[in-house]
Amino acid sequence: MNEIQKSLLKEVAMLDSLPVGAYNIRSNGESSARNTTANIDIVTKKDVSGIDIIVKPGTKNESVHIPVIISETGLKELVYNDFYIGEDCDVTIIAGCGINNCGGEDSEHDGIHAFHIKKNSKVRYIERHYGEGEGRGKRLMNPTTKVELFENASMDMQTSQIGGIDDTERITEAVLHEGASLVIHDKIMTSGEQTAKAIMNIELNGDDSSADIISRGVAKGSSFQDVVISIAGNARCKGHAECDSIIMDHGTINASPSLKASNTEASLIHEAAIGKIAGEQLTKLMTLGLNEKEAEDMIIKGFLS
Repeated sequence: MNEIQKSLLKEVAMLDSLPVGAYNIRSNGESSARNTTANIDIVTKKDVSGIDIIVKPGTKNESVHIPVIISETGLKELVYNDFYIGEDCDVTIIAGCGINNCGGEDSEHDGIHAFHIKKNSKVRYIERHYGEGEGRGKRLMNPTTKVELFENASMDMQTSQIGGIDDTERITEAVLHEGASLVIHDKIMTSGEQTAKAIMNIELNGDDSSADIISRGVAKGSSFQDVVISIAGNARCKGHAECDSIIMDHGTINASPSLKASNTEASLIHEAAIGKIAGEQLTKLMTLGLNEKEAEDMIIKGFLS
């Protein structure tokens, strides 16, 4: 692995070396490193490009790293990954994709992740997307995440686009059964002429299921973001959607939270706020010795943390 690939790996998976536990590192369209454990197996799919991650029932305090890195211009791929989480598990899954494109052709990674999380299991899922490179070719990513949470299962998703992606469409779909819970913290940073669309569709189908969806976005330059969150309460459930965004320069953000209740005991709430960085925040930080750009960067970092 060359220095560019190592740098991308650190950005998207916070790795300086091969991790402990199960992992599959995909580099320029191929698996470059893999490890399994007694409780977590990783199997290459036979019919399409991708892998199955199989976690045995009762697995606790283990992790899976499945980052993707692309450093070739013109490479385009579609990958299917399925996660089969047995009952009574507690695991962390770290994914993400980084693209370095220094050439004249577009580089693109499209990934479809499907989670099947069985009864009483807990999953923490971290996904980071990042792009860099001085080439004329674009850096494109289109991730789709599908989740089914069975009885009393829970998932904490922390997804972020930390910069450098020219165009993206991010789709998240989730179905929750009785007692299941889902928390999503989604963060998007765009600049220049970049565009990003995030679509989240949540179905609360079981009694006592719950979802808490928090979206944060910062649009710089002339970039555009479109955030669509839909929560359907089809049982005795609780759902909350919150969209907070900062626009700078000539950026544009469209936030569209939507609620649908088909049960009298469904409790659904949405909030949305879009605005610029408050002047008093900048002034306070600048009195501490920061220039305006440094103050803006600090406020944005805190907002997206």
